[in-house]
Amino acid sequence: MNQPPVVEWTEADEPRSARWRSENGAPPPRRIVIADDRTKADDAYKLACEGTALLWRGDFHNARQLLTALARRIDRRPRKAPPADVTQAFHVHRAAQNHRARILGMLLVPLDATLAVPLHRAPDVREACTRAYGPGEPAAAEAADGADGPDRTASLVSLRELLALIGANEWRKKGVEIPALGGDRIHPHYGVFSPARGEYVDLVAEAPLPHDDLAFDIGTGTGVLASVLARRGVRRVVATDQDPRALACARENTERLGVAGQVEVIEADLFPAGRAPLIVCNPPWVPAKPTSPVEHAVYDPGNRMLHGFLSGLADHLTPDGEGWLILSDLAEHLGLRPHAELLDAFAKAGLTVLGRLDITPRHPRARDASDPLHVARAAEVTSLWRLGLADRGASGPR
Repeated sequence: MNQPPVVEWTEADEPRSARWRSENGAPPPRRIVIADDRTKADDAYKLACEGTALLWRGDFHNARQLLTALARRIDRRPRKAPPADVTQAFHVHRAAQNHRARILGMLLVPLDATLAVPLHRAPDVREACTRAYGPGEPAAAEAADGADGPDRTASLVSLRELLALIGANEWRKKGVEIPALGGDRIHPHYGVFSPARGEYVDLVAEAPLPHDDLAFDIGTGTGVLASVLARRGVRRVVATDQDPRALACARENTERLGVAGQVEVIEADLFPAGRAPLIVCNPPWVPAKPTSPVEHAVYDPGNRMLHGFLSGLADHLTPDGEGWLILSDLAEHLGLRPHAELLDAFAKAGLTVLGRLDITPRHPRARDASDPLHVARAAEVTSLWRLGLADRGASGPR
């Protein structure tokens, strides 16, 4: 097993080190200075832009205010007009997002061995951190109970990531209401894509079922589509995923929804063994590089999962079965995947289009004219492609 990365710095003329935590795989900062309530936002911004991280030793609420001040300084920088070419505009937008994340990620906070934040007025983040990182080490923390400041620092994390963990934990407790489940809720775990944008779920709830005895749900995530199929009367659903967080999340949700007796959640790279008359897949929609765990549900370099699903579908469908591919055409409007490439992939995989259901997005970005990608988002359509084996007959691609 790989050893966890370690971050080193000097504090009170003493060398210090701690475990480095970063869910997006960012390397430990090379240089760290100590910051507290006396640190000015302009000075912090200059240091962060230069690649120097700031380890906060002051009041937790003041750290949040400093993070907000850093974000304001990033956002008020003069911006060039977005490129006319929509593909270039996408890459410029992603680069700007990554730059913003890098700067804001330079404000660090300590965690002790129990995953608590040893700062004044810090909230209790142990549940949120435990759910993301695994359990802390209470015994080690007891030994440091009488210590203050640096001696209680077991690991460092960016404040931005910690706030994301807190927010994700609140979503996990509150859940996301799913109309296709009669208003019941799905509770996403940290790092598992939330079905907050639910039009693709509605497509699976409305498409005519070819059979009700067995279905595969490929890349189940929260288990929302497997649960919808079970609620629609599919007697057995095999839901697959590779991510341990997704597997735990799907199992928990199917239990909550009372469909665990119908849904078997297993670890697999795409398909389980055997064939099914219905195979459903909602792969990442945009062929680009993800920069965090949750982005793997949206961005997939080279359309790996899409092509893997299509190329393996014929070997796992029953002769009269259907493969349901749920896919947005946003990548087409961004110039990242030609429409002909998708149709070509169907043909190469020995598949034919039996039908298609379309739905337009309801999320606010589709109507936000200030979004640099507004033209593409406004034209987006999400489709459920009903695919069958080519020798069964075709209605023709559209």
